[in-house]
Amino acid sequence: MPDHLVSTLRLLAASLVTLLGIGRVASLWFRELDQQAVAALLLGTVYLITGLGLFGQSRFTVLVAIALCTAVAVLTLVNVAVLTPLQQAGVALDLITVALCSVVAWHAHSKASTSP
Repeated sequence: MPDHLVSTLRLLAASLVTLLGIGRVASLWFRELDQQAVAALLLGTVYLITGLGLFGQSRFTVLVAIALCTAVAVLTLVNVAVLTPLQQAGVALDLITVALCSVVAWHAHSKASTSP
């Protein structure tokens, strides 16, 4: 796989994670300020930091993005009986991000194992 395609996939993943973080922080304006709102703020902050890290070159951040997005998607699907359309979009973007980061991690691993 060409390096410029992997860079594009990483940039797309970084943009999606940053967008998800902004969305979680912005949700504070549309809900009551309670414990769930504070949890959404903290999760949005983690998303933003991870998204900023994905704009760099670290492989660790790719693995963090995979773990974070997978955990949030699974917990959302397990804990919420009926998903709203906004929650469905969030889970879909999380799963797309997991797929993109998995391709980037696989490429980085295969490139590192073939180089002398």
